[in-house]
Amino acid sequence: MKIISVVGARPNLMKIAPFISAIDIHNKKYKPIVNHYLVHTGQHYDADMSEIFFKQLNISSADKYLKIGSGSHAQQVGKTMIEFEKVLEVEKPDWVVVVGDVNATLACSITAKKQKIKLCHIEAGLRSNDMNMPEEINRIVTDSLSDLLLAPDNFSFNNLIQEGKKPYNVKMIGNIMIDTLEKNKSYATNISLKNVIKKNTITNSTLNDDEYILLTLHRPSNVDNKRKLCKIIDFLIEKVTTQFPVIWPVHPRAKKQLSRFKIWDDLIKNDRLIILKPIGYFEMIKLNTEAKIIITDSGGIQEESCVLGTPCLSLRSNTERPITLTKNGGTVKIVDEELKELNSVFNSLIKGKRKSSIPEKWDGNTAKRCLKEILKFSI
Repeated sequence: MKIISVVGARPNLMKIAPFISAIDIHNKKYKPIVNHYLVHTGQHYDADMSEIFFKQLNISSADKYLKIGSGSHAQQVGKTMIEFEKVLEVEKPDWVVVVGDVNATLACSITAKKQKIKLCHIEAGLRSNDMNMPEEINRIVTDSLSDLLLAPDNFSFNNLIQEGKKPYNVKMIGNIMIDTLEKNKSYATNISLKNVIKKNTITNSTLNDDEYILLTLHRPSNVDNKRKLCKIIDFLIEKVTTQFPVIWPVHPRAKKQLSRFKIWDDLIKNDRLIILKPIGYFEMIKLNTEAKIIITDSGGIQEESCVLGTPCLSLRSNTERPITLTKNGGTVKIVDEELKELNSVFNSLIKGKRKSSIPEKWDGNTAKRCLKEILKFSI
């Protein structure tokens, strides 16, 4: 059996690493032998956003690197389909496995089905019910095409059943990204926080407090909208940094927009802001583990915060991961679209206590279940 799996952005690497490991373990013990071929589309293409994750997660270099790069959604999808079709024509896999909801996921799903190749979507069924999110379109289309849908939780499983997917094609197998977290968190939490800051800081600020707030920000809906971005920055400066120092590994897109809107120069002068360049997976887990709270617009960090027990303020008015919300036993609270609730939600989280929440099958063994379902489906 031959499987081609696809990654495009760095969250995909955290999801595919345990899948590759599960294949390696299977091939040492069982038959049929699974021939695995990894394609990196290059949606995240620089060293800080991609290469370091290959190294830290012990993933061999991709078998094929498509070098798609940046561009509009249509450009990325179109270029990826053209280049991925060439790979399929040469490699002729039995399965294409896609993860997550980036443009690479959508493009390679469409191309695989055009070539009549079986398609498996790991992390299927996530729904924000917000069609303004490009990722929501990617999820819906990918799930509509997939032969095997592997859902991370019961919310996602039920979404797929309600949409008319047959139970034979949908399996609730847990969260594959938590496999990576469980494997690496002991090592990550033992690295030096001071060294993380010293090696990655782009400001002169240092951490002199026992408590800090961790911030990540990258979604176009937040950073490309000047009014919204300014509201977030004002909240950060006026409400957050007056109480706690803030550690901020800044995303290239956020930095670009902060410079464009002429906010960046003032930010780097603030000695309560410790701004870091993009950091590796281990470093991010370390920061998440010890933060007082985390403020983020990342879905993956929501999930990690849930397991690590870090209170999380999501800079979004909806989420495709409702299992992480405090009302469902998690650690995450979302805010309204206009961000009017920012201060009240922040204050409520500051007063709360750390409490880990581990949903069903978020146990570090999801990748094994993924491979098992693919092999079983193929019989």
